[in-house]
Amino acid sequence: MSKLTARRVVQVPIHIYRKCISPLKPATCRFYPTCSAYALEAIEVHGALKGSWLAAKRIARCHPFNLGGIDLVPPRKGSPKDTEVQN
Repeated sequence: MSKLTARRVVQVPIHIYRKCISPLKPATCRFYPTCSAYALEAIEVHGALKGSWLAAKRIARCHPFNLGGIDLVPPRKGSPKDTEVQN
């Protein structure tokens, strides 16, 4: 199975959740981007295995005792974003 195929297979349940389940419940995600958007991006950037791990860690933090906030997907190590100098 190619890496692209693995990513797509892992992303299918997230798309189903966003289309079928999410509209039926109130918005409760405490983060930006939402946990499902974070999961899709994490899988796209880091691949199926690491992206799923990052998504699971994020979902575990999304609860009433966490204030939430902006939590972006970390850049892939060695990517141009990772090596930019912050002023």
